[in-house]
Amino acid sequence: MYRATISFLATAALAGALGFSPPARAQSTAPAQIPTADNAILLTVFLKHDQSRPLSELNAQLEKQGFYKAFPPPGMEVVSWYVMMGIGQVVTLRLPASRLREVNRILEDTAWGSYRTEFYPTYDYKTIGIAAHDKAQ
Repeated sequence: MYRATISFLATAALAGALGFSPPARAQSTAPAQIPTADNAILLTVFLKHDQSRPLSELNAQLEKQGFYKAFPPPGMEVVSWYVMMGIGQVVTLRLPASRLREVNRILEDTAWGSYRTEFYPTYDYKTIGIAAHDKAQ
């Protein structure tokens, strides 16, 4: 029963993050939803830089497109942000699942051209994994 519950929760979290969001609409001026234990996902974004162009050119394009002004959006926690030599930047955000599309659009509008992007939405399994480990002891 415990495994079935975990499996259901994992499936529900991924389904919510990957596609069961409301249809696209104009952004509202309502306060941004805050990530909580029951709605938060982690999103790891690989920003693979264009190695055929010099860094100064890439940075100029990012500035022109407003990348650092728009990313990360307000209300999203930056869990980590690393430079991975030979790849580019790797950013992990914690955000409400309902805001996944917003991050995608910001990166499409401000990062493309300087970076190729890859997205890996996940959820925090630490508490469940540790509880399962402790129970098995």
